[in-house]
Amino acid sequence: MVSPPPPALALHGLTKRYDGGLLALDGFDLEIPDGAFFGLLGPNGAGKTTLISAVCNLIRVTGGDLRVFGLPHDSLEARRLVGLAEQDVNLDRFLDVRETLVYHGGYYGMTRRRAQARANEMMDVFDLRGKAGVRAPQLSGGMRRRLLLARALMHEPRLVILDEPTAGVDIELRTELWTYIRRLHEGGTTILLTTHYLEEAEALCEEIALIRDGRLLARDSADGLRAAYDAETLQDVYLRAMAG
Repeated sequence: MVSPPPPALALHGLTKRYDGGLLALDGFDLEIPDGAFFGLLGPNGAGKTTLISAVCNLIRVTGGDLRVFGLPHDSLEARRLVGLAEQDVNLDRFLDVRETLVYHGGYYGMTRRRAQARANEMMDVFDLRGKAGVRAPQLSGGMRRRLLLARALMHEPRLVILDEPTAGVDIELRTELWTYIRRLHEGGTTILLTTHYLEEAEALCEEIALIRDGRLLARDSADGLRAAYDAETLQDVYLRAMAG
């Protein structure tokens, strides 16, 4: 009998208490299957950023276990399997578009030749070829968003975390990014999406989790959540869950 594949992400009893006493995650449990398109919704301060930072080894957790495709999250193998497009635009101001991508590939162990080839692929996909020699501060807000996503995908991760990927972009770029993200998922990539746009979560995600005060409130499809909360819209679900 063939064993089922390990989940893309498995969090068990994950706890994070910051200096000063703030409890950002409180015994948090969550499993995301391999190949899923999963949404994480919650207000500012709910623990979403802490969770993502823990997965990506940007912070140390206080307790609990965190595994990526069955591997300890802080192992080199696990780190190579995760790509992060952060909410904040944290691009190096001294690097141009091509350098940003090539250097990122090198960080994840790609040869220079492979990194250059992959950078060309990403610039074509995200329509950045004409900006290859332009430094980040000279890019428009939309182009910076494109570059953030291209950088996250440079090393071909199996789990891509998108933290507010369409925040502040116009409707044309949002639609374009949705199309690419869907195509990425259809190719087998697991995606974890955080967003404040409820219509974005409903349009893209197969399953959605609601988080508040560092705890998981519920998880289901959009239809399942509406039924569970006796609500007509996902917005009604969200408001009722966060008010409770």
